[in-house]
Amino acid sequence: MTTATDLNQPTLQPAAPTGRRLSWPVLLLIIAGGLALTSIVRIITGADGITNVSQMSTALQLAVPIGLAGLGGLWAERAGVVNIGLEGMMILGTWFGAWAGFQWGPWTGVLVGIAGGAIGGLLHALVTVTFNVNHIVSGVAINILALGATRYLAPLAFEGHTGGSAKQSPAVDSLGSFTVPGLSDALRDLNAHGWFLISDIAGLLGGLVTNVSWLTLIAIALIPATWWILWRTAFGLRLRSCGENPVAAESLGVNVYKYKYIAVIISGGLAGLGGVFLSIVANPFYLEGQVSGRGYIGLAAMIFGNWMPGGLAIGAGLFGYTDSLNLRGGSANVHALLLLGALLLLIGAIWLVVRKKYVHAVITLIVGGLVFAWYATTDEVPNQVVSATPYVITLVVLALSAQRLRMPRANGMPYRKGQGK
Repeated sequence: MTTATDLNQPTLQPAAPTGRRLSWPVLLLIIAGGLALTSIVRIITGADGITNVSQMSTALQLAVPIGLAGLGGLWAERAGVVNIGLEGMMILGTWFGAWAGFQWGPWTGVLVGIAGGAIGGLLHALVTVTFNVNHIVSGVAINILALGATRYLAPLAFEGHTGGSAKQSPAVDSLGSFTVPGLSDALRDLNAHGWFLISDIAGLLGGLVTNVSWLTLIAIALIPATWWILWRTAFGLRLRSCGENPVAAESLGVNVYKYKYIAVIISGGLAGLGGVFLSIVANPFYLEGQVSGRGYIGLAAMIFGNWMPGGLAIGAGLFGYTDSLNLRGGSANVHALLLLGALLLLIGAIWLVVRKKYVHAVITLIVGGLVFAWYATTDEVPNQVVSATPYVITLVVLALSAQRLRMPRANGMPYRKGQGK
């Protein structure tokens, strides 16, 4: 295990987040409880679609680009650079990936799309690290520049080709996918029985082994790879020290500028890979506007995950799941989730009573009662509510988790070489 002694000083060890951290057994117990509660809701409402294999497979596909964007944000912000430009870097990834993919094949498109996002990251690093421009201003500028550039280039690159237009690229060949033979069918059959909890777990696992893109496997592998690099290597310790205390890092010989540049370029490349997923896997073509705010949701997933890869993955999965409701039985499934929300609020109120926060408990109970009344007095929810659900969930989980968050201490702060002298 790499420690701060690798740099001959204890001062570089990032401070632990305030408050208690959930251990893996506790976290797994919470997840199991959530699945059990969801299973109860499924049985009561008859909304089998909320945990079937198709729903979970779609949720995984929608979670991947969000997770990759969030992972990109984590790399940048662990080095102290706020990356609001994830949206623009994803846009660059979609365009470059499709442009190269329809001409030279999908895997070439993947590499070129990553490079396109990395170019956005390089530009963001140049502006924020070298010229010390405000990180938010730079990120917004990257988003606007990427949107304008791709809108200008799309007609030049795609018009005149079969299937191409000013807003859409020609089709890109598939990267391929895999299904685990035998296991996929067995899990699908088990899910179809509708048994309590067992069928729901089968649906979740079935989504992980049915029609899974090879790029999805790469994206999943990047989660533990990021954790190992940033928390188990000397390189990762030095990079994180730049986001916690760059002056102390510089005093011990760390080239802070170099590590910030590396982190933000990797950040752009990961966001670009998320864009590639949208324009080659989710859809086999580039389409103007297809990113649709996923860069911002990825940033929200990163914050929800407390700047940690595992928490980020859970956040991306949650947002991907709620987004998938738009595509599969949206109105009925979201209506069923109203009951789930009411039960969760009831549990939350009981927990607040145990902690002697009576005012908060009463407010939570009232909100839960209103949600239950909405469920009990209606048979479905409007389509507008279904479309807004992923964004509402984003705001709710961020609000509920805000008290446990601790970003890197020097995140977004201006830094100049030699300022500690």
